[in-house]
Order: sequence, then structure tokens, then C-alpha cells
Amino acid sequence: MASYLAKRKAAVSSKLASRTRVSGWVLEKQPTSFAEEGEWTNIDSDVTPEERRTWSSLTIAGFWFSDALNAQGWEAPSSIISAGLTWKEAFYLTVCGSLVDTVPLVMNGLMGARLHIPFPVAIRSSFGFYFSRFAIVVRMATALFWHAIQTWTGSTAMFQIIRSIFPSFLRIPNHLPASAGITTQEMIAHFVFWSVQFPFMLTPPHKLKYFFYFKAVIVPIICTAVVIAMTKKAHGVGEIWNQGYSVPAGSTRSWMILNQFSSICGGWATMATNVPDFTRYMKRSRGVWWQALLLPSISLLIGTFGIISTSCAKVVYGEYIWSPLDLASRWDGPWGRCGAFFVGFCWVVAQIGTNLSANVISCSNDMVNLCPKYINIRRGAIITTVTAGWIMVPWKIISSAQSLLTFMSGLSIFLAPIAAILAADYWVVKSRKIDVPGLYRRHGRYRYNAAVTNWRAAVAFFVSLGPNLPGMAKAVNSSIKINAGIEHIWDMNYLWGFCSAFLLYVGLSIAWPAEETLLEYMIWDDSAQEGIEVGSSGDDREGEVGGQEKGAGEKVKAF
Repeated sequence: MASYLAKRKAAVSSKLASRTRVSGWVLEKQPTSFAEEGEWTNIDSDVTPEERRTWSSLTIAGFWFSDALNAQGWEAPSSIISAGLTWKEAFYLTVCGSLVDTVPLVMNGLMGARLHIPFPVAIRSSFGFYFSRFAIVVRMATALFWHAIQTWTGSTAMFQIIRSIFPSFLRIPNHLPASAGITTQEMIAHFVFWSVQFPFMLTPPHKLKYFFYFKAVIVPIICTAVVIAMTKKAHGVGEIWNQGYSVPAGSTRSWMILNQFSSICGGWATMATNVPDFTRYMKRSRGVWWQALLLPSISLLIGTFGIISTSCAKVVYGEYIWSPLDLASRWDGPWGRCGAFFVGFCWVVAQIGTNLSANVISCSNDMVNLCPKYINIRRGAIITTVTAGWIMVPWKIISSAQSLLTFMSGLSIFLAPIAAILAADYWVVKSRKIDVPGLYRRHGRYRYNAAVTNWRAAVAFFVSLGPNLPGMAKAVNSSIKINAGIEHIWDMNYLWGFCSAFLLYVGLSIAWPAEETLLEYMIWDDSAQEGIEVGSSGDDREGEVGGQEKGAGEKVKAF
């Protein structure tokens, strides 16, 4: 036993000593990589191996329950009703906005499910090897911001758990200065939540399905219990259903509805780019289509819960309380604290799941792509959650000027054209025929030009982005004056960003095609260069061969 412990101590000491040198952090290069000689990649950026393709249609259902059931979804109708519209608009805009979002979700999700590659690799087909890094950095920055906000929401949920178990927690004096932007009690809750969340962030994506199943059961049950409890306290569902419009009829109301519709669409802009990072782990691609039903249904369910409980809160407490955690903070006494505990537990689970599905894994994939020699998904998750949870000071972000939060919400204008170009390239321009090994080579098929950039994607992106920038500036600073027409483009910012980028990219690619990237058949691996047989399993390889889906053992054309 003593000799074993001595050996373990020596091994740990040797490993720690190696970490004092940059070379000690170098990851093992995968022998199956498609990367060029001298280029580095690792298993997390390579094509997903067969043994990691563990997701099924049920996993996708659990994934969407994990992502869509969060505190922001509960509160989403508040922005619509607070803007002067009614519960009717809150309902149909939630459903319609989510339905629109399923278009890029399904299109880009199928790309990931069929090619088994993450977003940072898939985007090279349309943006080019170098320009794709711009899209990656945009997505990474967005994920970091939202991870910080979602983590702080989870901390407020943990606050309810702690105070329900230990009522004396509320009597802890504050020892932090006002400039800190946080109290001692809140800091404790934040530290506890971050510590609980951290191990989950290190779980490999292909092993997350059981957590998604757990959240898909726990969160709806507790949310339903909250609604039942509030309707019992209020002896009904309240009076919010009788609330009328505070926005005058006509064009003003119409543009307001369109603006709120675009906001709902933009709320899922991140997932339209993130989705290949998860569907790459699917055994079969058929489950991707379930997103078209799941997202609108779950969004409507959680939004309805939010409206009913808020309406009841007006009767019980004399004011509308949109946040479920603010609602739980009103509950005291033995039974009240018991309810607050379960509400806190519900949203702790919810926010961990949302951080996993919407922020951490996507940001980690981006870091893997930018620094594959030193960062894998596990290291990327550590960097992401430490940066967002502490370095970015999330409580400062939340308590800062509303202009910063408006700016962050407006980041969808950057992500919409990226998602649109990715979908247009795979489905229309390339007709689902991709050279998979070429995606890993800077001097390969998707080099495009000397700048290693597809100028068509660059033009489509910036033309789509440009008209939205003045409206975003006005949303951040209301004193800025802009033309009414430009302001109305901002009212439909997501629709404009996605549709204009999609159509313009397709048009430019038809008018000035990049012939070297247009293939007759799919190329799955390097053996295709010699026209030899390439095996496959199930529907993993769903490229078209002569108008038919390519099956196992069929030949692919050499390039």
C-alpha cells in the first residue's frame, strides 16, 4: 500500500511539474484526424467517433426540455405584456416566434447529425477557413455573456434553497462595500451554486442525456405545482386576462407586435448556431425533426405557467411578480420555506441545464477550434465557467445600466446571418454535398482564395448586419435620432438578418459560384480520393448519390 501511494505521489508530482511548462499542456494529437501535416486537432473537434454517437430522438426531447425550461422562458411573456400588448399576443407570438426559429434549428441540426461535426468546423464550408474564426469569436463572446447571466439566475435560485433550509441565513450581516455590487449573502449563494454547477460543466456532451431526462421530469412537475398553489391562493387565475391594450391601434401597435415577435425569434438565435454541437452525437438524424414540435410546445407551456402565476400574484400580493424566484421569496413559515426550497431546486436544475445546452458546450467547442493543441472540451468548459462565473462579475452585468442588457439582447443581429449562411450553404448552395476532410485543411477545398475567406459570406453577413446597427444604437441610447424606416428594420431585426443573409448568400453563390467547392457526391474521408468503398452505418451518411441517399458500402466519387 505504501509503495502504491508513493508511486501515485511521484506520478502526480511529475504531472504537476510538467504543467509549469507550456509543452506540458499540449494535448495528444489524434491519429485519425483529417488535419494537414503540422496542423493540430483533437477528438473534440474531429468527426464524432461511432462510440460517442449515443443520442437518440428521446435525448433530443430531453435536450429541449433542458434548454427551454428556464427562468427566462417563464418571464418571456412579461416583456410582451409590459410593452402594452395583451396575453393573447404573448401566447401567439411565443408560438409563432418559436416556429420560425425551428427553421434554422432543423436545417443546421440536420447538418450536424449527418456529418457529425461541430459548428466551428461546419461553418468553414461557407465562411472559409479563416473567416470562420470571426463567426466563432462572435458566438463565443455571446455564450460567455449569457453564461454569466444564467449563472447569476441560478445563484438567486440557490439563495432560496439556502434561506429555506437555514432561516438564519437572512440575518448574516453584509461585510462587502456597496461598490462590490453584491451582498455577503448573495456572494455565499453564488459561490455555492457555482460550486454545484461546476462538476456538471465537465461532463462530456455524449454523456449528458441522463441529466436532460432528469430535468425534463423535475422542472415541469415543480412548475405545475407552483401554478396550482398560486391559483389556490388566488381562488382563480386572476385578472390579467381582462387587461387591455395600452398601445394605440394602427401602425404603432403593428410595429410593436412585429418588434416583440422578432425578440422572441432572437431569443433562440444562439441555438440556431449551437445545434450542430449537439446533434453531432446523434445515432440517427430523424430525431432532429422533433425540434419543430418541441420548441413551440415547451415555450408555450412555460410561458403559460408564467402568465397564470403572475396573474395570481396580483391578487395575492397586490402586484405582478414575473420572476418565479421573486415569487418564492414571498413564501415564509414552514410550508412556505418548503415551497421555496423546491422552487429554488427546480430553477437550480433548470439553469444548470440551460448553461450546458446553450452556453458552455458551444463556447468550449469554439475554444477547441481556436486552440486545438491546448484546449479540449473539458478544458474549454473550465475556462468558460470560471471566466463567466467570476472574471466577468455577473452581478455587475445584471445591476448595470439597462443599455448593456439591451446591447446583449441585440447580439442576435450578429448570430442570425451566421445561422442563415450556414443553412443556405449546406442546403441550397452545396446541396448537402460536403468534403468532410476538406473542412479540416486550411489549404484544402474551402480555402476559397488567398485570404482563405469566402467573400460571398462576408458580403452577405455585413449587408445583413448594416441596417440593423443604427436601430441597435438607438435601443441602447434612446437620445440617438434615426430615420423611421431604419428604425422599423430594427423592429424586425431577426427576420431581416436571417432572410437577407440567406437570400443574398444564395444569390451571390449562384451568380459567382465557387466551382471548386461544388461536388457531385459527398466525400466522407480520404479513401474517397481513390474511389474505393467507404462503409457507413445506419443513416449517418445521408448525402445524395445520383438523387438517392448513399447507403453503406457505396462508392463516392474521387475529387
